[in-house]
Amino acid sequence: MNSVLLMTTARLLISILLLFAIFLLVRGHNAPGGGFIAGLVVASAVGLYALAFDIRSARSLLRVHPRTIIAVGLLVAVLSALPGMFSGDPFMTGIWVDFSVGGESVKLGTPLLFDLGVFLVVVGMATIALLWLAEEEG
Repeated sequence: MNSVLLMTTARLLISILLLFAIFLLVRGHNAPGGGFIAGLVVASAVGLYALAFDIRSARSLLRVHPRTIIAVGLLVAVLSALPGMFSGDPFMTGIWVDFSVGGESVKLGTPLLFDLGVFLVVVGMATIALLWLAEEEG
């Protein structure tokens, strides 16, 4: 599609969608949100890019093949479950670390790493599905 309005709007919206996905990912280990919905938001940004430009441009936007993204996501999710076992707790037990940033306490833990793994798997799977559907349509 060669719509200048769609291309311009897509460039703006993709930046906003990616920032929103980061917000959802980081917020998700303490409140609603997380890796799954953030991954869907990123995949929708890639789909919007494919619609505004073309499928080849959308594939190059990722810079890495979606299968690689899925594999890394699975690895991160599994590795995030191991620290609980090494500390003598059951598998998938969350380990939390407190940081002080600017006088405020920030808690980071293995649930955020698990969410990151889920995020990567969802980005890879949803992107594969969206781009496959776009190729079949075109």
